[in-house]
Amino acid sequence: MSKALFYEKLDHGRVKCTLCPHFCVIPEGKAGFCGVRTNKDGELESLVYGKVSAAAVDPIEKKPLFHFKPSSLVFSLGTLGCNMHCGHCQNWEISHVILAENFKEGKVYEIPKEKPTEYISPERAVEMAIQYDCQGIAWTYNEPTVWFEYTLDCARLAKEKGLYTVYVTNGYINPEPLDMIGPYLDAYRVDLKGFSKEFYKKVAKVPDFKPVLDSAIRAKEKWGMHVEIVTNIIPTMNDDDEQLNAISSWIKENLGENTPWHVTRFTPCLEYSKLPVTPEDTLEKAYEIGKKNGLKYVYVGNVFGHQLENTYCPKCGNLIIEREGFDVVGFNIENGKCIYCLSDVDAVF
Repeated sequence: MSKALFYEKLDHGRVKCTLCPHFCVIPEGKAGFCGVRTNKDGELESLVYGKVSAAAVDPIEKKPLFHFKPSSLVFSLGTLGCNMHCGHCQNWEISHVILAENFKEGKVYEIPKEKPTEYISPERAVEMAIQYDCQGIAWTYNEPTVWFEYTLDCARLAKEKGLYTVYVTNGYINPEPLDMIGPYLDAYRVDLKGFSKEFYKKVAKVPDFKPVLDSAIRAKEKWGMHVEIVTNIIPTMNDDDEQLNAISSWIKENLGENTPWHVTRFTPCLEYSKLPVTPEDTLEKAYEIGKKNGLKYVYVGNVFGHQLENTYCPKCGNLIIEREGFDVVGFNIENGKCIYCLSDVDAVF
């Protein structure tokens, strides 16, 4: 275990975690909502510092990030736990670490307490990224906020070595920790899962999604991070015009018209295993809504070979980045400009 940051000591040996908006009050010997931050002798400690459940060399497009260092490789690390308990989580085997009786809401699943991990120090993580010819490091697969201390130490070292850094996040973090790691993060790929309290309560088991909105704005405006938004479109849950209009309008008004919005296909899982996969026409409808509301870059995801996973120049309409899945197979940009009309392409190259 490693001593955690961001907590307050309370009476009777309890502690209050202030890392994320849950503000868990944790008695001695218990863990918070994420399952990986625990009270030991009146001190908050992390159970997952350096404990890696998954590591891989990924194309940056897999995150997905389409306008940040296209076609580069990123060393990707995940641990255990999450501060949301989404009923459709594809990585539930590492994210859902709390036993069913400890969940506060919704149908849940028995998850084994012990899961295999390997210790990788921050120094070794940076060495491995360089060894495998990666240009950056991403904390992904589960929510990076829950092993904040480790990601902070890694990010500091990564920046010293000239690597870029990425949080693939649900955005449920308080301003103070975001400000601590902000100087060391280059990209913030955040899920905006829906656009109502009711949706977030039901699906993610959190009371409000406003902190997600606030963190995305703060990451971009205060720290200059590159921000991209992903919405996994779940049939009957968040595929209505009202939410899709609200999400895309919010992105345009608060993050800007050049902010990429990825609308991705849902795959049945866990609580929502009886729902169908997202129809292509639903994803295309979301694309049209985003474009109608002024977003220049909207992408259809999880549909291999779909033409809307490509980047088209907003000015002349020509294909400027062609993709097949996570691979870039065509690149018609020079010096940050469309080769056809010479207009600027808003991306980090």
